[in-house]
Amino acid sequence: MCNGVCVCGVCVYTHTTRIGQGPRLSCFFLQLSHPLAGGKWYKRHLTYQIVNWPWYLPQQQVQLAVKVAFELWSNVSSLVFWEAPGGPADIRLTFFHGDHNDGLNNAFDGPGGALAHAFFPRRGEAHFDNDERWSLQSGKGRNLFIVVAHEVGHTLGLEHSPVRSALMSPYYKKLGKDFVLSWDDILAIQNLYGKPSRGSAVQLPGNLFTRFQAWSPGIPGSDHQQETFGSHYCQSSFDAIALGKGLYIFKGSHFWVVSRGGNTTGPQPLQAKWPRLPAAIDAVTLSEADGKFYFFKGGRYWRYKGSALEAGFPRKCIASSLPRHPDASLYYQPLRRLVLFKGPKYYVVSEESLQLEPYYPRSLKDWSGVPSRVNGALTYQDGFVYFFRDEQYWKFDPAELQVVATGKWAMELPWLGCLDRNTGQTLS
Repeated sequence: MCNGVCVCGVCVYTHTTRIGQGPRLSCFFLQLSHPLAGGKWYKRHLTYQIVNWPWYLPQQQVQLAVKVAFELWSNVSSLVFWEAPGGPADIRLTFFHGDHNDGLNNAFDGPGGALAHAFFPRRGEAHFDNDERWSLQSGKGRNLFIVVAHEVGHTLGLEHSPVRSALMSPYYKKLGKDFVLSWDDILAIQNLYGKPSRGSAVQLPGNLFTRFQAWSPGIPGSDHQQETFGSHYCQSSFDAIALGKGLYIFKGSHFWVVSRGGNTTGPQPLQAKWPRLPAAIDAVTLSEADGKFYFFKGGRYWRYKGSALEAGFPRKCIASSLPRHPDASLYYQPLRRLVLFKGPKYYVVSEESLQLEPYYPRSLKDWSGVPSRVNGALTYQDGFVYFFRDEQYWKFDPAELQVVATGKWAMELPWLGCLDRNTGQTLS
C-alpha cells in the first residue's frame, strides 16, 4: 500500500520497505501530468554527480560501482552517461542520515530498513541511507552497486517490475550467474529511449560485479577490459573450469590458462579462441575420451575440436534431455561419461549419442558431501574430483564416494595459479 506525502510542493508516493520474504526497495514516484507515469528525459546524453560518499567505502570503488550501474542501462539503450563531479548534473546521488527533508515518514532508519529511494524524471535525484551496511562484495551487507542500478532505473523513468528476477523488481536482488538486467528491464528502458546505436544490447552476468575491490579502473566491455579483469578470479570466483594440457579458467568473456608449473597466462578473449561462443558460459568440459571441448550456456551447448566448432552445433539441451543453465560439468572417468550438475541433481550423458543415460537425473546425494549449485568441477591429475563454489572447494574421492577435504581454493590449491611460491600469499 502507498502513502501520499508532500515533498517540495509535489505529490510523491513511497512504498513500504518489506513485504513477504526479504527486503523490499523503497522508491519515490513523481506523478506527472502526462500518461507515462514515470515520465522520461527528452535528451539522450545525461550527466550524473555523486554528491557525497559513504565514509567506510573507498571513494574510487564507489565511483567505479556507480559508473558501472549507469553503464548497465546505456549498454541496452540509446542513453549515454557522463560523470560531472563538480555539478550541475541531471541526476544526483546523495547519502543521507535519518530525516533529509523528504518528510518524517520517509526518513532513513538505519540497517535493515529502507535502503534507498529515487524520483522519476525530471527531478533527477536518488537518496541512499548512509547508515546502511553498504558493501561492494558478495555476501557482505547490502550490495551498493545493485541498489544504485535499481534507483538509477527510477531516475530514468522506470517503475517497479512485476517480474521477480528483474532488476526493477521491488525486491532486493542478489548477484549471481544470471544477467543483472532481465528482458523485462531491457524492454522497459527501450520503450522509453530506444535501442543502443550499435544495434544490439550488451548483457553481463551478475557474478562479474561481486567484488569491486578487486577491479582496477575500467568498465567491463570497454577498451580497458583486460586491465579490469587482471588476475582477479583469484580474489573472487569464476564461471567454469576445465583441465586439458593446461588448466582453463573462465570468467565473463575471458579465460586464463594455468600451466602445470602454476604459471598463468591471460586473460584472453573467449571468442578469439572459440569463435561463435557466447560470453559468461555456464559450464565447460574437456573430454578425456575424444579431447573435445563441450560448452554449456542457457538452453544450448557447443562442441569444439580445438578451436573449430563442429558441424551441427550449437544444439538445444532439450533435444538431449539436458538441463538449462547447468551449474557445472566434468568428464567422470569411472563412468567414462560426461556428467552435468544442476541444483540438487546430476545428469550422465553419453558422448556417442549425446543423450541422457537411462535412470537419470539422480539426486546429488550420490556424491556425498558435494554441495548444490557449484560453479565448477573437474578431475585433477591426483585422481580426485574437485568441486568449486565461490571461494570454497570440495575434494571428492571417487573410490570412497565422499568428500574428503574442503577449504579455500585460492589459498590451498597452488595448481590454480593463485599462490606466490616464494611467499605463500594469494596473488592479486
